[in-house]
Amino acid sequence: MNDQGLLVVGASRGIGLALVAEKLRSSSTTPVIATHRQPGVPEVLRRLALIHPERLLTLPLDVTDNESIDSFAQKVAGLDEEIGTVIHAAGILHEQAITPEKSLDQCAPEHLMRYFQVNSVAPLMIARALLPLQSRKSIFTFAALSAMVGSIGDNRRGGWYGYRASKAALNQFIRTLAIECRMRFPKASVVALHPGTTDTCLSKPFQKNIDPEKLYSKEQTARRLLKVLSDVDAGKSGCFLNWDGTEIPW
Repeated sequence: MNDQGLLVVGASRGIGLALVAEKLRSSSTTPVIATHRQPGVPEVLRRLALIHPERLLTLPLDVTDNESIDSFAQKVAGLDEEIGTVIHAAGILHEQAITPEKSLDQCAPEHLMRYFQVNSVAPLMIARALLPLQSRKSIFTFAALSAMVGSIGDNRRGGWYGYRASKAALNQFIRTLAIECRMRFPKASVVALHPGTTDTCLSKPFQKNIDPEKLYSKEQTARRLLKVLSDVDAGKSGCFLNWDGTEIPW
């Protein structure tokens, strides 16, 4: 990860918020941009902005709304700071009536489409909006939080049709984007990241059978992911990386 600005998409809670807080804590100079879905700034981001008024900028962004994405991209284009790293942390595992399917008969088309809308299409659309702001000679990283269950090669237990498939689609998008960027942006790094099972609202309903030693705090996950990204360069572009930096099979 370079010393230019860090942009975290989906930073009002969970891993996204932890990434923002950790970067502000560990670096005294790097500007940080944090997006939030609701029009009003969440209190937790407001408090961080009061502590780091010169370094933290909060911007509204609904990753599933094209007008919101366009407005967001225009605001980013008008900033003085250069963005060196984008981490797309927004995603869903459960939402209102949506919950991971245990069997085929629990699959509902509208739920599957929602998984793909948020977990797969949205990161690609954010990349589409932000990449034109970079020059061909730019050194930058675009990373999206994926999940081990999105690995087709690692799928041994089945279930979770929508979430698995949406993360697998995200992985394919990331791989394809990385290939295109080799020509358009030869110094860019485009990667998918598995953060490990982290103690957040996303994983809370599914923690019962998880080994406590394999359930990580948000702060620990944030430190690990930022460390992985600090070691990523164009040679790693197109990879699916674990929280420890090792590659995960597609």
